[in-house]
Amino acid sequence: MWSAKSPKLIASALFVVAVSIALIARQFSGGPRGSAREQFLRFVPADATSVFFFDLEELRNSPFLAAVYSWAPQPAEDSEYAQLVRDTGFQYERDLCKAFIAFSNRGDESTTLVLAEGKFDRAKIAAFLSHSGQTVQQGSLQVYVLPATANEKPLYVALFSPQRLAITNSENLFATLSDAVGQASHSEWQAHFDRLAGSPAFAVIRQDPAVQTILGSAAPRGYRSPQLAALINQLEWISIAGKPEGDILRIVADGESSSEATRSQLSDFLQGIQLLAQDGLNDPKLRQQMKPEEREAYLELLKSTEVQKINRSDSKSVRLVFSITPQFLSVANLAKLTNTPALSETLSKPSASKPAAHGSKSSPSR
Repeated sequence: MWSAKSPKLIASALFVVAVSIALIARQFSGGPRGSAREQFLRFVPADATSVFFFDLEELRNSPFLAAVYSWAPQPAEDSEYAQLVRDTGFQYERDLCKAFIAFSNRGDESTTLVLAEGKFDRAKIAAFLSHSGQTVQQGSLQVYVLPATANEKPLYVALFSPQRLAITNSENLFATLSDAVGQASHSEWQAHFDRLAGSPAFAVIRQDPAVQTILGSAAPRGYRSPQLAALINQLEWISIAGKPEGDILRIVADGESSSEATRSQLSDFLQGIQLLAQDGLNDPKLRQQMKPEEREAYLELLKSTEVQKINRSDSKSVRLVFSITPQFLSVANLAKLTNTPALSETLSKPSASKPAAHGSKSSPSR
């Protein structure tokens, strides 16, 4: 039976829905409330474990990317992608301007939210989506539901303007967006986004088991470190940012932990790996097996690498900074290098986590 308070409750619920609709429309209108970057980053889902952002326009205009494209092999054209380009008029290499991707990985459950700004032909894309799936109404949104492929969830797509769209594999796109508006934990994410304000590409990870597993195993073949994986799993936040500086890509990785022991162990471990890599590249046997330009590229990478401890008022972290040059990418043959017995043997030494035995840090020998 309805109580006397029911009309008030209904009115309150309708007000919340109306406010959510207004906020979503405002955020995606492209109006004066900020750039696509600022607007997209306000939609971090409450259960998000990692967020990625790419300003493709800025990256494409950098000398670094131009140099990479000049030597990188061109992949063979995929027939399905070519048909998609013909049907929609959209080519992501040319037309995608900005992209926001949020992952929520909790146990066996995984959801993804993608927000994109680009040069879209709205009519063609709407026609393609209508032909490929069905249309449903979710709140104020017209949502296109694309059928699932094998072992995947259906995709839900909404066009907000000629320049912006949203995609998720969560069943209710409108609820995903409206729940994110004003959620309490957003201030913690925003504090990390603010630190990366000048970076056109970055990732912020909040104890995402899937991403932490990838980072923990991202070591040269023939060298895996359970210790590094364990330390990464103890970090509360991980931020990784890339910023082109001329023909160089500057990478900054920052790992936060409330444990001083974890921070010190991670700092020591990274410095130890840096010094051991330097020793390996100076090994006479390895120098005979490597081409001079290949060794030079790796030495340049080591020379640019810094491991720092950062103290903030609200957090402590270990920061790893290094620079990638087009020359490094062009000569780096990781499989060949890590199969070289001299370097594999050097990096496998137990002293990898004990940089103190090497003394103070020095610049790589030339």
